[in-house]
Amino acid sequence: MQKYPLTRKRRLRYTQSIRDLAAENTLNSSDLIWPVFVLEGENRRESIKSMPGVYRLSQDLLIEKLAKLYSMGLKAVALFPVVTAEKKSEQAEEAYNSDGLVQRSIRKIKSELPEILVISDIALDPFTIHGQDGLIDESGYVLNDETVEVLCKQAVSHARAGVDIVAPSDMMDGRILKVREALESNGYINTSILAYSAKYASCFYGPFRDAVGSSGNLGKSTKENYQMNPANGKEALDEIAMDIDEGADMVMVKPGLPYLDIIKSASETFNTPVFAYQVSGEYAMLQSAIDNGFLDEKKAILESLLCFKRAGCDAILTYYADRVLEYLNE
Repeated sequence: MQKYPLTRKRRLRYTQSIRDLAAENTLNSSDLIWPVFVLEGENRRESIKSMPGVYRLSQDLLIEKLAKLYSMGLKAVALFPVVTAEKKSEQAEEAYNSDGLVQRSIRKIKSELPEILVISDIALDPFTIHGQDGLIDESGYVLNDETVEVLCKQAVSHARAGVDIVAPSDMMDGRILKVREALESNGYINTSILAYSAKYASCFYGPFRDAVGSSGNLGKSTKENYQMNPANGKEALDEIAMDIDEGADMVMVKPGLPYLDIIKSASETFNTPVFAYQVSGEYAMLQSAIDNGFLDEKKAILESLLCFKRAGCDAILTYYADRVLEYLNE
């Protein structure tokens, strides 16, 4: 290796133009997926106390916002429903209601903005009265195989509504294979599966649960007997490998910034696209620092997302997608 002064690493940092030319990674509009909380009704826009700057939107306002973001380069949206209390149940029947909020939202978006990729969450926590991601027994333990049966019904109902990508986020064993078989047997051979393969039992999900209204139902219960232990890294690669073998087209690591090591390992190990979710707690931390003047908004947001790309991410779910599109279009 050449030594100073023949090699001066600062030459490639001398101007912005040379820094751009030598950049190993860049952030583009096609890297962004916008997660959004959808409400029943019309002309409804609700703020979320724990996520300042993020809103729950009714379908009409969602379509209006999506049309603007699409014109700025947005390629994909991920839907998360805010389910009213009377539609929650022990068996989560509303999850596969063909006229449910998610199903209607999928049809609306694909009708009015067909080029936008729609990703739907496949999990039962918004629909259960106990806030768990699956069906439970009398002791409160989440049942694996019984839950998977309901998840398959949910996935097929979303595919029937026209969704592009179903995203099982439940962490039940074997659910990717069963969902793939259900989609195939119903003729939805081109519906992709984005598997939340390495989803950790993280404290960083708190604001999200407030946003969808599941935190009150969950109470003091945890999801540690099915979501991954934050202490484990090798196990994540096992989970990802299993999901790929079962038919996942893309895999997810969640949360994001605290788990960049997992993202990097997955990207280097597998040829399947690796996504990450910059989750609600990450957003809340960054936004709090921004709102208090401790961090520069644009620089902090863009740097945080560039870290995902450097680690090997192919796409990022981020609540900052709308703001980043504005930055990229400046």
